[in-house]
Amino acid sequence: MDIMSRLTQRRLTDARKPAGRVGRLLMRAMNISHYQLTNWGLSHLSVGKRDTILDVGCGGGGTVHRLARIATNGKVYGIDFSNESVMVSRTTNRRFVQMGRVEIQQGSVSRLPFPDRMFDLVTAVNTHNYWPDLVTDLQEISRVLKPDGKLMVVGSMYEGGKHDKRNRKYAELIEIAFPGVKELRELFLRAGYADVRMFEEYDRGRICGIGKKPMVQRNPQEDGGSGDTSRIAGKTAHG
Repeated sequence: MDIMSRLTQRRLTDARKPAGRVGRLLMRAMNISHYQLTNWGLSHLSVGKRDTILDVGCGGGGTVHRLARIATNGKVYGIDFSNESVMVSRTTNRRFVQMGRVEIQQGSVSRLPFPDRMFDLVTAVNTHNYWPDLVTDLQEISRVLKPDGKLMVVGSMYEGGKHDKRNRKYAELIEIAFPGVKELRELFLRAGYADVRMFEEYDRGRICGIGKKPMVQRNPQEDGGSGDTSRIAGKTAHG
């Protein structure tokens, strides 16, 4: 393995649970590198000014900051498994934290420290690959969503993408999930989400999945997974 591959592997491994000075530097770098990815994901849905929002795996807090600027009369929460990330995210959002508009906690996606039906929107940017059990964790997110609330999952490591060969190797090395567009959509459906839409921008190597918590919960196995796929101007929309 060459030096660049080793560095990339180390970076991806550290991203699982950043720690120490290196972890803090990584979180600040991710605030920059994830900015366009976050904006692209958010372009596929509407964020209300009064929304209560949760960002899962908030990292350095860049997505939380972006959401707080949109939901000016709402509140944004962030959780991360890493205490280092929590500290960096609080620093990034210091002004909003002081205003009571942002709250950052340490916690796991598998056991969210929030009551049922709390959030209008939950976001996850480049973090779902690290979740312990995708279906179970998607169901846990559904628990804290309000009926008709939405989950947005955005990622740049996925099967079948522009950088499939490289990313597959890294996913195998650090043992993380590597779902492609079709599989991620099926995971949403298995977890009970409705109106699932998938977007892919192949040339930039990124995907976005959006699902809605149904007003009336149904058996996910009864969803036939029907939908159509269309490609427009180099982008693919699946829904």
